[in-house]
Amino acid sequence: MHELICPNCGKPFHVDEADYAFILNQVKGAEFDAEVSRRITELHRQQQAEERLRAAETEKQYQDALFRKDKVIGEKENEITRLLSQISSQDDRKKLELNEALAKKEVEIAQLKADAEMEKSRLTLRANSLREEYEGKLKLAQEQVDYYKDLKIRMSTKMVGETLEAHCSTIFNGEMRPLFPNAYFEKDNDASGGSKGDFIFRDYDDGIEYISIMFEMKNEMDETATKHKNEDFFKKLDADRTAKGCEYAVLVSLLEPDSELYNGGIVDVSYRYPKMYVIRPQFFKSMITLLVNAAKKTVEYKRELALTRQQNIDVTNFENQLMAFKDAFGRNYRIASEKFKTAIDEIDKSIAHLQKIKEALTGSENQLRLANDKAEDLTIKKLTRGNPTMKAKFGDAREAD
Repeated sequence: MHELICPNCGKPFHVDEADYAFILNQVKGAEFDAEVSRRITELHRQQQAEERLRAAETEKQYQDALFRKDKVIGEKENEITRLLSQISSQDDRKKLELNEALAKKEVEIAQLKADAEMEKSRLTLRANSLREEYEGKLKLAQEQVDYYKDLKIRMSTKMVGETLEAHCSTIFNGEMRPLFPNAYFEKDNDASGGSKGDFIFRDYDDGIEYISIMFEMKNEMDETATKHKNEDFFKKLDADRTAKGCEYAVLVSLLEPDSELYNGGIVDVSYRYPKMYVIRPQFFKSMITLLVNAAKKTVEYKRELALTRQQNIDVTNFENQLMAFKDAFGRNYRIASEKFKTAIDEIDKSIAHLQKIKEALTGSENQLRLANDKAEDLTIKKLTRGNPTMKAKFGDAREAD
């Protein structure tokens, strides 16, 4: 919640984040008056809906209380009727007791009716209090709107543009600076090329610049006779971006306030100029964050490119380096050739050694084959031959099966 001070009465009132951001970002926009009317209408409708809801709740609570009271009264009246029916069969003592009970019940009934009236009065007072509270809030909101309208009327066209620049500068230095401690975000004051943008954003990773953005802020008074369009500034913005060596170009604009295209969010106009975008002021933070996150993926490639540039061969020394390379290559070739021959001899020796191992393994295979044949020829009858004990055991096992 944010606290605002009414410029007329000096009383504070609170608005939530959405209303505060709305007033702050839209106070200078061409759509401000229409939005103010819509907000006032919404507040009136909200107040009326809340009043109807409160009235309905009050009426329901009253009806519920009245129903309970009527129920109690009905029960008491039924009891009175029952007691009266017994009067004819009761003696004087019973009649006296009945009269006392009747009087007591009448007092209770009167008390219940009085309680019901008091509850109704309390609920009515509560509803009136809520109505006055919301009317007061609406009045304060209207006074704040009138204040900003008057402020906007008194602002010059130059002040309107400077206010948008100041807004973006405040947002970055107040909210985004902790996220980008090494970033450069300053006014573009270099007009040596005949033109300059509004702000330049650059950020670095280990001394390597991985992103740069040229910002242009555009706004105009509602009373301006000649209305500009966003595309009127694309060419200049692209030229400023190129002159200052920036990768991206972003137009922060309040122009064309009724455009559904530009009011919808971040607009990519790369089909006109490369890496160029148009945004409303409320997307300023999102635009920087989006481009930074995308650019961080290219940091490693840019680091390798910088290293390659540092190692780039000087054209004037290319021939000498080429001859040195040929000499070194020839020397390395001779050494490699000798080592290659030595490696071939070692391979031949290894082949001869592996051949001997192969012959030994082949002989082992024959022995294993003979052993397998013997194992296949082995039977229980042969194992128990000459061994009556084992023959008897196997016989018992067969009989058990």
